[in-house]
Amino acid sequence: MNISKQLNKLEKVNKQGPDKAFTMYLNTDPSDPEQQGGEWKLQFKNGLRNFEQYLEEANNKEELKNFQLVKQKVKKYVFENELALRKGIIIFASASEDVWFAARFQARLKTEFYWQETPVLDQLKSLCEHYPRTGVILVQQNEIKIIESYLNDVENTVYYELNLDTDDWRQKVGPRAANNTTGLGSINAQKENFKDRYEANKHRWYKCIASKLDKRAKDNHWEKIYVVGEADASQEIKTQMNMLVDKVIHKNMLDHKESKVLSEVFG
Repeated sequence: MNISKQLNKLEKVNKQGPDKAFTMYLNTDPSDPEQQGGEWKLQFKNGLRNFEQYLEEANNKEELKNFQLVKQKVKKYVFENELALRKGIIIFASASEDVWFAARFQARLKTEFYWQETPVLDQLKSLCEHYPRTGVILVQQNEIKIIESYLNDVENTVYYELNLDTDDWRQKVGPRAANNTTGLGSINAQKENFKDRYEANKHRWYKCIASKLDKRAKDNHWEKIYVVGEADASQEIKTQMNMLVDKVIHKNMLDHKESKVLSEVFG
């Protein structure tokens, strides 16, 4: 989804006459205490009805007809996606159909409705600023997990694991096995041996993976970079990378769900 392109297009909209621009921000976040009973449905219904009642009372027949065309299209989109809702929906629309943007977002919104000459873009702009294209690097000694996110949504997840026989980082394919340690055998039996080897080689190991991380950050246009892990490993990754790391979080979250990691990163 190219939000920047959509924003540029929407910023140029200025509707004159009875064909106005409709804006809707709808909070559908099931984790919101105020949404536990599906209250968004009533808010959605009331938000549309209020405009309709106002236009009926104003006896503005042409504008009312335009709004009703928009309302039907908006209702169709919402109810077609009712079983796959996320935390919020944003819609911009016009009766002439020169304005149409509808998307579900993994970010909580403040429910708002507008029917006016121009789209109201403040919440969409705020989402773009708060949740830019981001690379989250989770490090745990000989394992690294990368979460690539945009607008608080996970776009890709990649694992790297250090082969201790060859000292080479390999990208893992398929699901990661928890607590897997290539070449170590039993963790309990070789714990001290690995600790000594880690201390002796960590600079070289992380320098090698840092070049891969830098390339991925550049190729995938990361706007923000976060490194998450135990203090020693995460600081070493930051030091070895050429790309600017915006923040280091000293927490071991490699085995946590992506949604929990993003919640920790973005607050």
